[in-house]
Amino acid sequence: MPELPEVETVARGVDRHVRGDRILEVWFSSLPQPFKNPPQRQASGLRDRQVLSVHRTGKHIVFELGPQGDKRVGHKRKTDATEEIAAQWIVHLGMTGRLLMATADAEVEKHTHARVSFESGLELRFVDPRRFGRLEFRDLTRGKAFTAPGAEPLAIGAEEFAGLFRHRKLAIKAALLNQGLLAGVGNIYADESLFRAGIRPRRIAGRLTKDDLGSLRTALKEVLRAAIRLGGSSVSDYVDADGSRGFFQLEHYVYQRTGEPCRKCGAQIKRVVVAGRSTHYCPGCQR
Repeated sequence: MPELPEVETVARGVDRHVRGDRILEVWFSSLPQPFKNPPQRQASGLRDRQVLSVHRTGKHIVFELGPQGDKRVGHKRKTDATEEIAAQWIVHLGMTGRLLMATADAEVEKHTHARVSFESGLELRFVDPRRFGRLEFRDLTRGKAFTAPGAEPLAIGAEEFAGLFRHRKLAIKAALLNQGLLAGVGNIYADESLFRAGIRPRRIAGRLTKDDLGSLRTALKEVLRAAIRLGGSSVSDYVDADGSRGFFQLEHYVYQRTGEPCRKCGAQIKRVVVAGRSTHYCPGCQR
């Protein structure tokens, strides 16, 4: 499943292409897809709105949209912070979902479940072989804006971070994966951050010291930022909005390196299961 760096990379790529553009038409496939509201409602709600911005919230990609039918200025007009956000389109990529930019005449990939056509002639396509992704439209004149359930890992302060794990009796790896605590952290970056912080994944979260948690917070931010710079980790079928693979998988110290020597101490990388997830660590570097 794409995690925070992959979702951030896709959101930035889509934003670069469609910010200021206007949605002309929307098509959804007839195959079952976990829509948060009916596809007909989404299509009618999205049509004839300008994209003010596209950004990441947790593991979700959020399209901020202007009022429907606002045609004060034509295609690709500049947007600013004073623009009225009237609606949102929220995309969760699920296990295998991709958001891809294409020209209208480009070949349509198998498993394409949504096509959004823009005034510029570009199309945004949602491709999802396993159909675990989620699509939702929100009319903000009738409801609340989307917010992530947990804290933002890239912005959280030291005290707030430590407070998330205080008195918690679950393993620190399980706590990091809890989206109600930290929004966006997944298996890859939990493993890599724990390695860099020198903390074993099965240690009880509530027993970690203040120094442990300070190291973990620093490591988590460093790993996430480095992964974003390298376009995410392409360990499966992940690609960005332009169809390019990421490169952070080349920087992994432990994730999916079971049995290989640690790049720091030479110990054999181990695999265990924590909270039902494959978990990788170095017995020499992590205590």
